[in-house]
Amino acid sequence: MAIPVPEKRVKEFEEMGFGMFVHWSLYALLGQGEWARYLRKIPREEYAKLADDFAVTKFDGRELARIAKRAGAKYITLTTRHHDGFSLYDTKGLDNFDAPHSAAKRDLIREFVDGCNAEGIKPFFYHTKLDWNHPTYHGDFKKYLQYLRDSIEVLCTQYGPIGGFWFDGNWDRPPETDWEDDQLYALIRRYQPDCIIVDNAGMHRMGQASNQELDSVTFEQGRPTPMDREGMPKYMAAEMCQTINQHWGYGKADFNYKSLAYLIETLCACRKVGANYLLNVGPDGDGVVPAMQAELMAGIGDWINTCGQSIYKAKPCGVTGTGKNFALRDGNKIYFYIHDLSVVGDANVVPEGGRAGEKAFSGLPGSVSNLHWVDNGEVLEFKQEGSELTMNCTGYPYGVNLVVRVAEADLEA
Repeated sequence: MAIPVPEKRVKEFEEMGFGMFVHWSLYALLGQGEWARYLRKIPREEYAKLADDFAVTKFDGRELARIAKRAGAKYITLTTRHHDGFSLYDTKGLDNFDAPHSAAKRDLIREFVDGCNAEGIKPFFYHTKLDWNHPTYHGDFKKYLQYLRDSIEVLCTQYGPIGGFWFDGNWDRPPETDWEDDQLYALIRRYQPDCIIVDNAGMHRMGQASNQELDSVTFEQGRPTPMDREGMPKYMAAEMCQTINQHWGYGKADFNYKSLAYLIETLCACRKVGANYLLNVGPDGDGVVPAMQAELMAGIGDWINTCGQSIYKAKPCGVTGTGKNFALRDGNKIYFYIHDLSVVGDANVVPEGGRAGEKAFSGLPGSVSNLHWVDNGEVLEFKQEGSELTMNCTGYPYGVNLVVRVAEADLEA
């Protein structure tokens, strides 16, 4: 069966490859994650008072975009409204529980979009579908869904072209619940026909699509698996979202950060199967991305600039390696991603038992030539018999460890 051809917007989304997720709302003032109101059972009226302290004088939409750009991320998905029901945008009278009616007294989404546009970053809008604050959510549900659509219409019409919408929350109600998704998605297509529509399936339904109007499936906090697109009515992309520590929203006492090496390997694991990687940061109550998070993002950017530029346009090509090793193809270029190489150096400073040496790949669609490391241009020896290739991988020079090292070769189909 044939694989459908991706629409232009989907193709461009896949070529972005790496995005930055941002979870931010009133809960940042509490410093206990984005579910603080629910888990701490904070009464609606008491939680609403946080808006009086939400001055966020240090929030800078352009600085947020600079952090993403420094990381090599091509887009930012920001929580315009999260489950607490507070909107970072001007709801134009739909509700007073928004940033212009808080101590901030301004439209923070306008600042975010302007910052992204200034830095060449695509702005994406996360928007919750469940709502712990709005009284109609657990009352007149159809009235609530109209409120939700009216809110999305504001976002569609007030901020110029946007990259996409990222929805979340269907998992909060029984599977048979009618969220009137067709009406919601049709509204977006009417105003923003070129934007990506994502609706998070939740951690228990990873890789599943609830509606054919969607442009991408999601994998939340889990490594994505290859998509089998044969016979699908339309081509859907894939995206994996993940926290940088243990919280989506700011956790003041959360020191359990993922290592830079882990994040680099995860980015590579996503691109191995053609999925985007959406890595989250959580600004604090002043609107500032914590230094540790900003630096980890910058470290990913350093790796991309050193050897990982192929993550954007190169795609899976059926070439497989041993272990975690894999290959991607972009036109007549093929890129081999090599894991767990050893460092070469004096025995007094380098432990024995390194894992440099021969690495095997199979499924090559043609002959390769000019095989070399991307980071330093060093030419690598290799031998090829038909579709099988074995390369002699040199180890890292002392003082260097890229976690995943990339070799580039020309491919003659």
